[in-house]
Order: sequence, then structure tokens, then C-alpha cells
Amino acid sequence: MQTLLILGFVWPEPNSSAAGGRMMQLISLFKEQGFKVVFASPAQDSEFMIDLADYDIEKISILLNNSSFDTFITELNPAIVLFDRFMMEEQFGWRVAENCPTALRILDTEDLHCLRLARQKAFKENREFKTTDLLKQEVAKREIASILRCDLSLMISEFEIELLKSTFKIDSSLLLYLPLLLELDQISDLNKLPSFDERNDFIFIGNFLHEPNWNAVQYLKDTIWPQIRKFLPQANLNIYGAYPSQKVLQLNNTREGFLIKGRAEDANEVVKNARIVLAPLRIGAGIKGKLLEAMQWGTPSVTTSVGAESMQGELNWNGFVENNPEAFANKAVQLYQDEKLWLDAQKNGNLIIQQRYLRSLFEDDFKNRINEMIFNLEDHRLNNFIGELLQHHTLRSTKYMSKWIEEKNKL
Repeated sequence: MQTLLILGFVWPEPNSSAAGGRMMQLISLFKEQGFKVVFASPAQDSEFMIDLADYDIEKISILLNNSSFDTFITELNPAIVLFDRFMMEEQFGWRVAENCPTALRILDTEDLHCLRLARQKAFKENREFKTTDLLKQEVAKREIASILRCDLSLMISEFEIELLKSTFKIDSSLLLYLPLLLELDQISDLNKLPSFDERNDFIFIGNFLHEPNWNAVQYLKDTIWPQIRKFLPQANLNIYGAYPSQKVLQLNNTREGFLIKGRAEDANEVVKNARIVLAPLRIGAGIKGKLLEAMQWGTPSVTTSVGAESMQGELNWNGFVENNPEAFANKAVQLYQDEKLWLDAQKNGNLIIQQRYLRSLFEDDFKNRINEMIFNLEDHRLNNFIGELLQHHTLRSTKYMSKWIEEKNKL
């Protein structure tokens, strides 16, 4: 049995974030191919981390800047190493290349960090984001170098694939589109879900460790919700999300119907009983798990172009996409009150899932691509000279910096 080693930035928390759910989907795909899965991370255990043993996954704690990892990976001798975000490739990639040179190195980007941060910087400077912003950013240089050093990068956004190819000239052979996935039995029968009349209130849901979610909640509080509330004085906006800080909790205002609920015990239940999901995301990247979850449970949504980016293809959105705050609020009110409009939006979401997010649409291509790369790894790397060049120099610069830190830590 071949081994897959996952180097996790954090331990998976599928009930806290889309990233945790994404990781469990990847694990399932590899296990289906017969891989033994070992999950290693330098992160501290968390209260809400999944019990990996329940999924027959070995859990290993590893140290940063420590040669004990060299012994560990040499003895494990994995066929594939999956880096959970580019920071893990930066930290451990050179050790993997040195001790297991024949292992296929895969990067799961989650989203393009450099895109998210560049949008965030442009927003704080009160200006429009331009793709040229990426070229000036240190994080972009680090992230693109990591993509080039890896044999394959898994991408959840078609927009980001095109950005990598056009702006950074990344060859398509290094990229694989693999969005968030749903099984056929995870698509709800719309006739068995709570009806329009059985649902009430609006909802926002998102992990508060993620800056775009906090930004969206502030935007809702200050700008959008007061406009909605003028037309719907009895409606509430329930804000759910893991890890709310004190500044988030202080936004709770019962009189205004702006209710901070914190972590949802069952996110599925709160989403499927809400009438509308609001997601006025002004910054961010990737595709949004909260909006896919809304479609899954037949809950129409109102979001922005950043929120809907790469999610619908040529299909109609399951609600509305508006960037202007007044238009956003007006569409939210309209969708909340018009049952026919709401039902049409619900059907649109169901169609988007069936045509763009079913696991069966992607699993065979994923399996074939992985097998092909394992058997043709040498030729693949010969065709990625820039990546090999970066690997050559990084192996030395990062290696000796890490060894210096290790010696310093001993003192």
C-alpha cells in the first residue's frame, strides 16, 4: 500500500471552515485510490479538530526547523506528499525533496493567498484592485515560487487558474482544477426542505479567523442591514461563525435584529431554516463554502462579484449578485418577500451544484492525473525547468536558514 503524507497547516476542522471540509474531501479521494494516509502538522491540537483515527488516518505531530522530520519522512517513504497551503511547502518542501526525491509533491492552494491579500490591501487603500498589484507583492513571489517548485497544484477557482496562466505564465501542466465537491446524496430534495413560509430571517455564516468574513460582518452592520431593516422591521440577521472575537461579539444588538450567535452547533440546520443567506464579501479569493452550502440546503443568497467568483460558470445565480450596497439591500428585500423569485433562485442553486460540484464529475480525472504523474514524474520535472531551478536554489538558502534556526533553538 502506497502512503500519502499530508503536511497540514492546521488539523482539519470541517465543521469550522470550508478549508477543513476540503481537506477531508481530498483524503477521501486518495483513500479511494488505496493510499494509506498519514496526516502530520506542527499545529497545536484544537478543541474542534476532527478525530483522524475515526477515518483510519495516522496523526503525527512534527516540529518546525528540526531535523527529526528528515528521519521521519525517510522512514515513512511516502509516494505522495501533499502540502496544505504554500507556507507548508516553504517550511518542509526542501526536506521532502532532499530525503524523498521521488515522491510526487502536490500543493493544495485552498485559495490564492496573494490574491486575497492584494485585494485586502487595495480595499484598505480605498481603490480598485488591479492584477498588477500582485506583481508588487512579496507574498505573490513566495506563493508562485511554491507552485513552481511543486509537481502539481490543486486549484478550486477557474478564475485563479487563468490568473496564474496569464499574469504569472504558469504552465497548465502544473495546475489541476478541483473545486469543493459534493456527493450525489448530499444534494437535498427541494420538496423535502423547509418551504418558503416555514423559513424566516437572514443568515451570515463564516469562520471569524478569516479576515474577509469579519470585513463582511462589519459591512452588514454599518451599511447593508440598516437598509434592509427599514423595509423588514421584524426580520433578524443571525451571524454564525467559529472563533468570534470580543469585537465581533460586541456587535450584537437585539433591538436592531443584528444577532451574533457564534459557532453553529449544526451549520446545516441553521442554513436550511433561514430564508436568505447574505454574503457581501468585498475581499477574498477562492470559492465560498458558505455559498455552496446555501445551494446545498435550498437557501437562496445575495452576494457580491467577489463572493460569486468562479462559482456559477454560465448558469444563473441562486439569488442575486450585487456590488452596490443599496442594490444589494433592495435585492435581499425583494428575494425575502417574493416566493416565486425565491423558488426560482432555489432551483438555480440546485442546478449549479449538479453541473459544477458533483464529485463524480472530477474523481476519474483526478485519479488519472495522479497516476499519470507518478509514472512520468521524471519527464514532468524535466519540462518544468524553472521549478527545478527554484528547487535547486531554495534547497540551499532555506536549508541553511532552517539549520541555523535549529542550532539557535538548541542553545
